Amino acid sequence: MKIFIACLATESNSFSPLPTGWSGYEETGIHYGDATKHAPIAFNIALHEWRRAAEAEGHEVVESVSAMAQPAGPTVQDVYDTLSARICDDLRGAGDVDIILLKMHGAMIAEQTIDCEGDLISRLRAIAGDDVLIGGEFDPHAHLTDLMLEAADLLVFYKEYPHTDIAERAQHLFKLAVDAKSGKTRPVMRTFDCRMIGMYHTPVGPMRDIVDKQLAMEGQDGVLSLSFVHGFPWGDSPDVGSKMLAICDDDADKAARLAEEFGREIWDLREQFRIGQPGIVETLDELGDLSGGPFVLADVADNAGGGAPSDSTFILQEILRRGIKDAMLALYWDPILVQIAEDAGVGATLPVRLGGKIGPSSGDPVDLAVTVRAIGKKMSQRLGDAPMAAGTIVWLEADGIHLFVGDTRTQVFDPQPFQELGIDLAAMKLLVVKSTQHFYDLWAPLATSVHYVSTPGAMPFDVAEIPYTRLSRDVWPLADVSLMTENA
Repeated sequence: MKIFIACLATESNSFSPLPTGWSGYEETGIHYGDATKHAPIAFNIALHEWRRAAEAEGHEVVESVSAMAQPAGPTVQDVYDTLSARICDDLRGAGDVDIILLKMHGAMIAEQTIDCEGDLISRLRAIAGDDVLIGGEFDPHAHLTDLMLEAADLLVFYKEYPHTDIAERAQHLFKLAVDAKSGKTRPVMRTFDCRMIGMYHTPVGPMRDIVDKQLAMEGQDGVLSLSFVHGFPWGDSPDVGSKMLAICDDDADKAARLAEEFGREIWDLREQFRIGQPGIVETLDELGDLSGGPFVLADVADNAGGGAPSDSTFILQEILRRGIKDAMLALYWDPILVQIAEDAGVGATLPVRLGGKIGPSSGDPVDLAVTVRAIGKKMSQRLGDAPMAAGTIVWLEADGIHLFVGDTRTQVFDPQPFQELGIDLAAMKLLVVKSTQHFYDLWAPLATSVHYVSTPGAMPFDVAEIPYTRLSRDVWPLADVSLMTENA
């Protein structure tokens, strides 16, 4: 078989003040046909898995674009048009292919193209024809659209949040695609619209039980794949919200029944998935004198991984107001301050202005006297088995407050880069991380407890504050919704 592979991925926060332009993709790295000759990163690890598996089975691989950007606002239209056109041109140049495998995010929005995934898949379908199998691997924080379902044969979404199963889902999709194309199976996809917006953390119940149940059912009794699509609340899409997808072998009724059963089970648990967390004042009041820490606080509204600037100061200001010491906060995106600290050098003491640079969602800048404790170059983190570049990170101390500032906008995944710079995390009372959930696997073991803290920001955690303009249907908790028997 001849297998065509490509990656075009970002998560678009429609309410972020940062456009996603060429620099966003170039920072992560754009490859034109040779990504698998370079070290894998989180999104394009799928391309590496597909090439490895294909070549092991004697298939021919045609590799196209690999381009991904840190989440921010919608992609500039010319950037999307250029990259998607290159993938289409590469498919035309590949001649007859048997399988197309795409790695996309699922929540990519361009200035004029609201459903980038559906748009690209449908264009590739028009080029390839109906006999070519098209499959895609996606992040569960996606908008599952009719266009995606109509144009593709197989859609597989990560099951885990944090996303620790990217490689496993890529392997799963590859096997599904090869089995289907060789005639072993006839996959049929059906969906159920849960009509809700929520956040679904999979390390703990009830989502842990649901994911484990799905994993146990796959490969049994004609069930090929089960994906719960969480949705991305900060993407202004007509399809924003949670949906359930089932793929069965030549059995549309079974796929529809399974999608509805899982969808209704999740709906019945909806109050446990309601978006909304205590604010910083309430959280710190609850923690009292902070004895018995460290406590991990997740600054969920300023998560670069959801398109936020990652330079807000709301939590820092409250920590300063209370006179708290032994607090570590990471990771502020402030390339200017990084350069100043590098120029001053380790050991230097200097006045700095931190954060609050991008807009109102970042809060006010904070003026501090700091000592440069350490500087790390070419730092990296890990999400599961995937390396994530973190650039240059500087450690600044301001009278017992330890601030980590980077020149690469990224959320916090991993404590290792901060430990490498020398901080003793166990000696801290507070560990504040700018992340929504991807930090959890590696940070929770360091903490007495984990607290998700809602602050102002580009990712507001009160759904009622998200200014949707394109939402096409009533969804909970924005409306009093009843699930109908005939749903999807």
